[in-house]
Amino acid sequence: MSVITAPYVQGTPCWVDLMAPDQQAAIDFYSDLLGWHGEIGPADFGGYAVCELRGKAVGGIGPSMSLDGEPPPPTAWTTYLAVDDIEETAAKVTANGGTTLMPPMQVADQGHMLVFADPTGAVAGAWQRLEFAGAERVNEPGALIWNELNTRDLDAAVQFYQAVFGTRFESMPEMPSYKGMLAAGRVVGGAQVLGDAPPEIPAHWLTYFAVDDADSTVDAAVRAGSTLLVAPLDMAAGRMAVLQDPQGAVFAILKSSMESDA
Repeated sequence: MSVITAPYVQGTPCWVDLMAPDQQAAIDFYSDLLGWHGEIGPADFGGYAVCELRGKAVGGIGPSMSLDGEPPPPTAWTTYLAVDDIEETAAKVTANGGTTLMPPMQVADQGHMLVFADPTGAVAGAWQRLEFAGAERVNEPGALIWNELNTRDLDAAVQFYQAVFGTRFESMPEMPSYKGMLAAGRVVGGAQVLGDAPPEIPAHWLTYFAVDDADSTVDAAVRAGSTLLVAPLDMAAGRMAVLQDPQGAVFAILKSSMESDA
């Protein structure tokens, strides 16, 4: 099943969005690459665009904005984890060594959000649904398929997410050094040590989009101005690659080797 109709369980990645210096260019890039449809939204919502794939919401793209005279944040995809209580989550983030970057706020009648950095420096968000639960189409070409934490202190990160979101982490049978993130007993994401990555690469959550063909998608992305960071390679889950879009946001693509039940 790829259309989501039930609420996301606490701790499950439920949404991804991108704040880009040139919002329209970002909408055009991902629409061409992944088959999305998106339009700049109302000014009351900062122009935020909810992009759709065949009529179902799959991701958000907004304009980069400076807060209180600060420089705009890095151009990056943000993973949001579903929560039942945004205020309780904010308190747990602080109590467990994280940093609140954007305090809890209500987004009209859609939900409540916050953005935080975990103790290892990886930035993510939390989302408490009201009218909007999150991605409505997943695990099929053009949609979100995986969210992965990459960090240099996996033990500290695991402790944080377990304490704040109630998730568990277990080694994956096919990749013992890789941790699956479980919510309500179901694997919903992954985590691993950055390892040999250059020191300038910070801890981060990596967004994976499903594609029909990894190699042809890479070719199309590069023609559109992307930079190939990790060439297509085969792994247990399928064939994947990592790219940096024309405005600097890093994302991954995956041609899954398995039929998904989510």
